[in-house]
Parts: sequence; structure tokens; C-alpha cells
Amino acid sequence: MSKKKITYSNSIEELEAIIKEINENKISIDHLQDKVKRAKELVEWCSNKLRTTQSEIENT
Repeated sequence: MSKKKITYSNSIEELEAIIKEINENKISIDHLQDKVKRAKELVEWCSNKLRTTQSEIENT
């Protein structure tokens, strides 16, 4: 099983898809908790990536 590499762009796309599904009521209540948890993980990953990138830029 090949796992898709996590990138900032991929994470943003996935977040946008989750938001769209929620806004359009396409997620059943049974799956909502999982989607919200995944969205939280993606937001944390993106925030960390931005902090790391900012730190690297400031240190060059």
C-alpha cells in the first residue's frame, strides 16, 4: 500500500474538501467526529509547517 506524501498543498486541499462536505451536509453524524478529528490534525500539521518554514527563513 503506497501512502501519499503529506504536503502543505495536499493538506489544504483535504481541509477544503472536509469543510465543503460539512457545509453541504454531506457527512453523516456517524462520520462527523472522524472528519473533525482529521481536520484538527491537518490544521496542526499545517501550522507546524508554517512555523518551521518561517523559522528557516528568519535564520537564513
